[in-house]
Amino acid sequence: MTTEIRLSRRALLASAAVLSAGTFLSAARAAAPINVAGIHGSPVENAWNSVLHKALQDAAAEGVIEYVFSEGVSGTDYARAMREYAEQGHQLIIGEAYAVETEAREVAADYPETAFVLGSSGKEAGDNFGVFGTWNHDGAYLAGMLAGKMTKSNVVGSVGAMPIPEVNMLINAFGEGVKAVNPDAKLLVSFIGTFFDPPKAREAGLAQIDAGADILFGERIGTADAAKARGIKSVGSLIDYTPRYPDTVFANALWGFRPILNAALADVAAGKPVGKDYTPFGLLKEGGSDIAFVKGVAPADAEATMEARRAEIKAGTFEVPRNMEEPK
Repeated sequence: MTTEIRLSRRALLASAAVLSAGTFLSAARAAAPINVAGIHGSPVENAWNSVLHKALQDAAAEGVIEYVFSEGVSGTDYARAMREYAEQGHQLIIGEAYAVETEAREVAADYPETAFVLGSSGKEAGDNFGVFGTWNHDGAYLAGMLAGKMTKSNVVGSVGAMPIPEVNMLINAFGEGVKAVNPDAKLLVSFIGTFFDPPKAREAGLAQIDAGADILFGERIGTADAAKARGIKSVGSLIDYTPRYPDTVFANALWGFRPILNAALADVAAGKPVGKDYTPFGLLKEGGSDIAFVKGVAPADAEATMEARRAEIKAGTFEVPRNMEEPK
């Protein structure tokens, strides 16, 4: 059995070049690095934050940026952290506005010379407040196609953080993928009410297994622990969990932040406004996200069907539904 990784660091960097950020990287190495601050609402070990953190660390190691960060910043402290980094003169602040949408925009308006690019369910604002979405729903859909052919109970589960638009879209995409190949399958959904609580995600996963689920989609870290404990299969999200759970996680809906970061850095370096939506840089057809799966776990015909749909997504002839309504 071999692991087929559909997204690699090399692929992410290549996608950035397609989007003109490659030119920026070459120029940036010869120029002064950009001062970047990262504000992470969860510990950087959390899957979503780890993707941002790794991309920023890599850029710093390459001399493209100087990087400082804070982690585990609560919603009540987030605006203060943004102001402190802006006051310190950082050129670009990367973070997440999901729990502080109004406050984040207020801070950005007070510091028009500072570029803010934050994960958000809302729109960009002004010239200096850019947004990006975590749109790895293409990979989730493709993983769902595999899971739909693998389930024996016709019940699959999904554990998410909270019903915000992007989490909803990801879980809905997984469910749509399942139903695309198995219309009779049922999707169980649980939300744990926070972005980082692995024990709580584990308990939610165990409850879904008790309710009949024989495959789990882990939008939150900790879900795979429940699957491992009960000897069933699981799907990971954002990062590749298979090395950590080699007998449990057979597929992952991957997402990469480096193409988004490169695009934002290119704008900052050129003195261009960052008040835009950088989400498209992370889509599968742009090379910013994909599926990684262990070949041979799902039936061969399921893999072939999934690969055909993946090719359609890359070619732009099929678009995975973007349903941001709370899954029921």
